[in-house]
Amino acid sequence: MDGSRAGWAIVHRAPSEVKTIMVRDDLPQRRQALLHPGLVTLGASLLIAVLATDVLYWKTLLFQWNNFSAWLLLAGLVVTALAAIAFVIDLLRRRLRGVAWLRLIALTAAALLSLLNIFVHSRDAYTAVVPEGIILSLIVAALLVAVGFSGYSLAASRPAPDTLG
Repeated sequence: MDGSRAGWAIVHRAPSEVKTIMVRDDLPQRRQALLHPGLVTLGASLLIAVLATDVLYWKTLLFQWNNFSAWLLLAGLVVTALAAIAFVIDLLRRRLRGVAWLRLIALTAAALLSLLNIFVHSRDAYTAVVPEGIILSLIVAALLVAVGFSGYSLAASRPAPDTLG
């Protein structure tokens, strides 16, 4: 192997024929994609949309907007659960260099508040949305938009220190 060209080997078969091949061990390792960011983004989008449908119900009093809010909450929570599973898989497969704890706490708080919000939306008529439903939706949307500015990935931007030695 030629030392000046790491990863490449020059193979001589005949004096006039020179062939260069790449050694398999020296191939650059392709980093595996994270599973959770797309699901977190989809779940956040659904939960942010709840605020819009809550405001539409408050302004129009058409009960279908309340139903739509409940559907968005349910879909957002299902996708959030799938994102949590994908995050655990990313952790177990060691695809993350570290965890962005502040983002994780904010997303967990948004999910728990949305779970509470779906119970609020299960009430009857106007009290299902006004005022508690809108307040919860506003808090969740604010949390998710704030997290969205830093990215919906829970991977830390800096690698975690190696504590195993």
